[in-house]
Amino acid sequence: MDLPVMPPVKPMLAKSVAKIPPGMQYEAKWDGFRAIVFRDGAEVELGSRTGKSLTRYFPELVAAVRERLPGRSVMDGEIVIAREGRLDFDALTERIHPADSRVRMLAERTPASLVVFDLLALDDESLLDVPLSDRRALLLRALDGVTPPVHVAPATTDADVAERWFEQYEGAGLDGIVAKPLDLRYRQDERVMFKVKHERTADVVVAGYRFHKSGPVVGSLLLGLYDDRGGLQHVGVSAAFSMKRRQELVEELEPLRMEDVTGHPWAAWADEAAHASARLPGAPSRWSGKKDLSWVPVRPERVAEVAYDHMENGVRFRHTARFRRWRPDRAPESCTYAQLEEPVRYDLAEILGGP
Repeated sequence: MDLPVMPPVKPMLAKSVAKIPPGMQYEAKWDGFRAIVFRDGAEVELGSRTGKSLTRYFPELVAAVRERLPGRSVMDGEIVIAREGRLDFDALTERIHPADSRVRMLAERTPASLVVFDLLALDDESLLDVPLSDRRALLLRALDGVTPPVHVAPATTDADVAERWFEQYEGAGLDGIVAKPLDLRYRQDERVMFKVKHERTADVVVAGYRFHKSGPVVGSLLLGLYDDRGGLQHVGVSAAFSMKRRQELVEELEPLRMEDVTGHPWAAWADEAAHASARLPGAPSRWSGKKDLSWVPVRPERVAEVAYDHMENGVRFRHTARFRRWRPDRAPESCTYAQLEEPVRYDLAEILGGP
């Protein structure tokens, strides 16, 4: 491979802001795997955000890139999987598997798509120092008439349209809106774009915690919600605390600390079979590897208000929840899934313009 922009490339990033800023290019924030796509003739490389290769996990996209992208080009985009008109991040994570036979089986069963939103090189020219507005024009020309599973990400410079997208697109599983200055050059690994994400709050039961890697202070709180059968389901964690706050949390939770997990709603967490019928902390996963998943049980009597962006498959927080405050006025039993707001469904095909 011999391109004017060579791997690895660390993608340009965005920082969070509360409102959609004016006077920029606006796009949906896709919930998938960020990928820098390199093509030099028959040679194709899919580079991840960290620089690691994703190529072997998406053979159907390698074939699509060879068929649909310009012969010598470098593009920035997102690998996504859609099911029933929504993005399905769980199906995407299943593709990162060591067995080639399973990867190829899933490539047929749940094929991925590539949503392209930037052009970094074309033929023998690097476009890293070209303004975004010009790169966008070149991208539209280079991918004019492109067909699925490759898509060009919709974009607009109309802030009112972006506001409408922000409200509608969540129903298709998207994260929010990304705003990009029109004169922006491509700056690797720098947070020079802006992202606006949905944020909601929920009251959750704190039923345990894990220690921080630095010592006997709280690393993350384990959060639960009651289902309609009265079972406490593990829905995620809250982990962003100062070191002082981590120490305080140990003291605050000490009166509720249990000597062992006996009698706790998640007592069966170490039994792999138990995870098939309930959401418990410490679920076995190829992502966790040899990581210590042990935790400290506390009596599920304290309620916390946390902020979250959206739910994954309606059962857990997609990202780490953000602790807001204790809620001594709430009973743990009142912390159910029923309180969660569901976005109005929106067909992904309406965004990408294809099946």
